[in-house]
Amino acid sequence: MAAELTARLAKWRDPITFVREVLIDPESGRPFELYAEEITFLREAFRLTPDGRMQHTELCFSAGKKSGKTALAGMIVIYTAVVLAGQNGEIYCLANDLEQSNSRVFRAVDQIIEASPMLRSSVDVTANRIVFRSTGTFVAAVANDYQGFSGANPTANIYDESAYYTSESSRRLWDEGVPSPARKISFRLSVSTAGFDGEPSPLRDLYDRAMKHGELIATDLYRDDNFLCYWSHEMRAPWQTEAWVAEMRRTMRPSQFARLIRNEWVSSESTFIPLEEWDACVDPELQPILAKNSMPVWCGLDLGLKHDSTALLACAWDGERVRVVCHQIFIPVAGETLDVESTAEAAVLSLSSRFAVQSVFFDPWQGIALSQRLTRAGVNMVEWPQTLGNLSLMAGNLLELIKRRQIVCYQADDLRQAVAKTVAIESSRGWRLGKAKQSDRVDPVIALAMAALATIQAGRPGPYEFIRIPFSKYQAGVPVVAGSARQETIDAAEDARGRDSRLRMRNRHGKWAGV
Repeated sequence: MAAELTARLAKWRDPITFVREVLIDPESGRPFELYAEEITFLREAFRLTPDGRMQHTELCFSAGKKSGKTALAGMIVIYTAVVLAGQNGEIYCLANDLEQSNSRVFRAVDQIIEASPMLRSSVDVTANRIVFRSTGTFVAAVANDYQGFSGANPTANIYDESAYYTSESSRRLWDEGVPSPARKISFRLSVSTAGFDGEPSPLRDLYDRAMKHGELIATDLYRDDNFLCYWSHEMRAPWQTEAWVAEMRRTMRPSQFARLIRNEWVSSESTFIPLEEWDACVDPELQPILAKNSMPVWCGLDLGLKHDSTALLACAWDGERVRVVCHQIFIPVAGETLDVESTAEAAVLSLSSRFAVQSVFFDPWQGIALSQRLTRAGVNMVEWPQTLGNLSLMAGNLLELIKRRQIVCYQADDLRQAVAKTVAIESSRGWRLGKAKQSDRVDPVIALAMAALATIQAGRPGPYEFIRIPFSKYQAGVPVVAGSARQETIDAAEDARGRDSRLRMRNRHGKWAGV
């Protein structure tokens, strides 16, 4: 038995043979199929010196999304534990700033072992540790806590998505994870896609080293002394088909596609959506809707009291699409604070009298008093704090709706201008909508993002007939400044038409854009 095991380990010393003979892909139930660049990386990475030490103690494998990075890291962990570590090896899978407690690589290791008959009965598994009983070697998931990790004597440290090791604590966790000179087999492996220019990270340091000092020894494979780095901008994995790449290009913003698919470093600030994408969602035959009591609508309210504008926007379902029903913009008079009661509050109350308002999403930072008054008036005000998680969620939802043409809007110059000025501001922790210049007003897009998310989260209630009302009597697409001459003209004209019609809205301090 011992002789058989020795013979197997000798054969498995080649990592490719080990992967093919021992490991089973949990998704397919079949042996893993490595592509050429993975094979080259594995063979080069695990060349040993004549005295049995690692030639390359700093390893990096970086490629675009869905290139098999996490699975490859899982294979490396298991290969190291079974073939190289010997007695009492220590392998750590370290969490990044986003994961906090449990690395994706650790979960991949657990799943691969469970799917591989030759391994599953040889380990003891707990929530954060896998122990190989015959050798005492373990694989541990380590939380993002550098103090708890200090003092380890690692065989291998695995850092997943090291572009996200951007905080001081995660950087210290990286620094603590240097290979151990006391072990012949000890290395650090980073698997990741590219991050953001101007955001320091261990991955950026590795990339700069590879590009400045690395010798190209194979396709996309760089070597510099003890450092081996695979960095590719191409889709090498056979499952990354042209159709899949085309779909990613169609549904992602250009900067997202460049970073996540092409594995390129990008600026943290980029255009949210090309104007032609927005224009494709505009139906020139549509008009804003003034009133329909039976129509459920979901609203977003973005308050700007002094320097920004205030925007209120309502959405509803139109078949399978989200439709922009109407919107209103209030611009404070220069040097004055917006009168919230006579503008935003009055507009929400007016809206609730003309539609079946299901909810109004708002940021509680400046709107608590307003929401309390509106709640007492029977309006369902939903706090939507501007946390990065919430901002990413609503921005991503709006992007998806626009990209897939699942939102439709009437022509409105002010909305289009706001879209043109909206930028996506990204970091390793998420992304949000913002503006390139302080003077830009993107509040209508923020309100749209909140209203669209509220609509999607509520789900489609059923078909509703949309009414069409001529609005040629109003100037379309130009926001009204409170107290302006144009506002007074609109007020007088509205008063002359009578206040009791449910198909007219009170327009004292703003206008429903497009009407």
